[in-house]
Amino acid sequence: MSSDSIATFQRRAVDRRATIERTTVSEFDGALADCLKEPAVGVPLAFDDVSLADHPVELDPSPADLDAAATGVTPVGPAVAEYGSVVIPSDERGAEAVSLYPETHVAVLAASDVYPTLSTALAEVSEELAEGLTSVVFATGPSATADMGAPVYGVHGPAKLHVLLLEDR
Repeated sequence: MSSDSIATFQRRAVDRRATIERTTVSEFDGALADCLKEPAVGVPLAFDDVSLADHPVELDPSPADLDAAATGVTPVGPAVAEYGSVVIPSDERGAEAVSLYPETHVAVLAASDVYPTLSTALAEVSEELAEGLTSVVFATGPSATADMGAPVYGVHGPAKLHVLLLEDR
């Protein structure tokens, strides 16, 4: 998408306590290694040139693996620039659970999947949603609640959201 949408996405996501790291395919392994805390779980990434295969990430996690994991790594997209949100598919690969159980969610996003508005992002998944092939979760920063006063992070999901934004995908 446009550089304006990417800049807006980055600004809005950071405003909501997410961390954004812009990277490329050639730099991906190092960027992931820097934010990966073990034990880690993940689902296969949906990108041709990046993979979790060379990282200590359990790709077929059991419930016990999910419970013990410090980091969950998933592909995400599309993203909504105006809100700083990423879309996590809820499908048979298990990305939703991998993104919600560990303390840190590392979301891998292609820059080309950043859309300016909610309506343009929804248009990208509307066919799959209409056909019942998937449902989606919108994540806007780490899990937070302020039910009892000051915000508390990580109560109903990850306390940290780290987005690896692949600029050349």
